Amino acid sequence: MPTAPSPPPKPVSEIWRPDLVALPRHTFWRRTFRALIRRIFRLVLWCLTRPRVRGLENFPERGPVIIVINHLGDADAALAAAYFPRLPDALAKIEMYDFPIVGKLMHAYGVIWLHRGQPDLRALRAALDGLDQGRVIAIAPEGRYSLIRGLEEGAGGAAYLALKAKVPVLPVAVTGTENAHVYGSLRRLRRAPVSLTFGETFYLDPHPDRHEAVRLGTEQVMSALADLLPPEYRGVYRDE
Repeated sequence: MPTAPSPPPKPVSEIWRPDLVALPRHTFWRRTFRALIRRIFRLVLWCLTRPRVRGLENFPERGPVIIVINHLGDADAALAAAYFPRLPDALAKIEMYDFPIVGKLMHAYGVIWLHRGQPDLRALRAALDGLDQGRVIAIAPEGRYSLIRGLEEGAGGAAYLALKAKVPVLPVAVTGTENAHVYGSLRRLRRAPVSLTFGETFYLDPHPDRHEAVRLGTEQVMSALADLLPPEYRGVYRDE
């Protein structure tokens, strides 16, 4: 269980656009665009940061998997696009769709748009369909950039998907990607050290009560992320 005071309440989407929520199709053009994005982000990260990637051997070569990743800043997505061996269909907040340029690029890449803070059954169904097809689904269980630098309390979406689809979970931890750190280093003409660490896959423990299974599964997910992070990044899970 979290052991430190919780940050402010998690955001709730104020817009409702269910027409945008769907599993992205892996067309030829989308696959080409993703391959281009990978090369661009690797070049940009190499020029602007000092990336360190560990544990790539833990990434499954095939089959469905849910990636859970902590969320610190803008560079998180760039690291994922640059170094994930299999690019995922990520769940992304619906508010980004209308964000100039970035929203269109995300839509072209192919994300599962998500309404935060409310039951978004269409997004969950899309993610489950993707897992059924053997895809990689990525989700940030904290639901936003961390406001405390370390881990915030996790939501139950990732655990629900893993239990429902009976697929493994791959924890991935990022450090050094806080906007203040990355952009502050750039202003000083320095390359910020950032890291991406892949843990080992695991399955969530079953439980006869569905709600309890999700609660315990969320604890497993967040504890696995905390294990990959230095103490100063463990946030409310620091004492576990």
